Amino acid sequence: MVPDQIGFGKSSKPLSDLHFDQLARNTAALLDSLNVEKVDIVAHSMGGMLATRFARTYPARVGRMVLAGPIGLEDYRLYVPPVPSETLIGQEAKVTPESYRRWLTTAYAVTLPLSAFDPYVEARTRVSGSAEYPRWLAAYVNSYQMIWREPVAGEIPLLTEPVLFLIGENDHVAVGRDFAPEALRGRMGHNVELARELAAKMPHAQVEMFEGVGHLIHLEAEQRFNESVLHFLNQGR
Repeated sequence: MVPDQIGFGKSSKPLSDLHFDQLARNTAALLDSLNVEKVDIVAHSMGGMLATRFARTYPARVGRMVLAGPIGLEDYRLYVPPVPSETLIGQEAKVTPESYRRWLTTAYAVTLPLSAFDPYVEARTRVSGSAEYPRWLAAYVNSYQMIWREPVAGEIPLLTEPVLFLIGENDHVAVGRDFAPEALRGRMGHNVELARELAAKMPHAQVEMFEGVGHLIHLEAEQRFNESVLHFLNQGR
């Protein structure tokens, strides 16, 4: 099951603030409606932050967790000052298909051919021309503010479930880095090291680094990624 969270994918785009606690409650309600009591979780990027909050809120409902290229391994508030939503909206208004494609390849340190990003660039371009764009833009901005406002780095060491971190060697994604003072930017996004430091504090955690891979680990190293995930999850069978 791969649910679209409120504010993402094809789900509703509220104009109000987003909160990880609410997204976790929504997920629990969805599981209840499907009569699913306990799950293993595979989460990527911001999904790792939500997975952490879900597991902390509903520990009895989580078996094993895979955090693939997770963000939120550090508290971005320590480096990045508050950014007005109007600034984020103005930045988004300047995005073109070409700039978005360049951003994907550079920010995510991806070695895939540019054509691999065509579906994502097309989707971003299509939504900007739709009547729903204002609501999408509000959800986009609110997701940034949620990530900045509601860190989970302090909660990750408290996870008692078996956790596997899958991190690309070149994954240095750090939300809000461009807004941080230049002197602090270099301290952000050392995600392999951060994952290892967190795992060392956890009772059942391990880190697997993928050499030469960036943030989109499941696309860049699909076969190895699938093998690692299945091997880890099957240990709980």
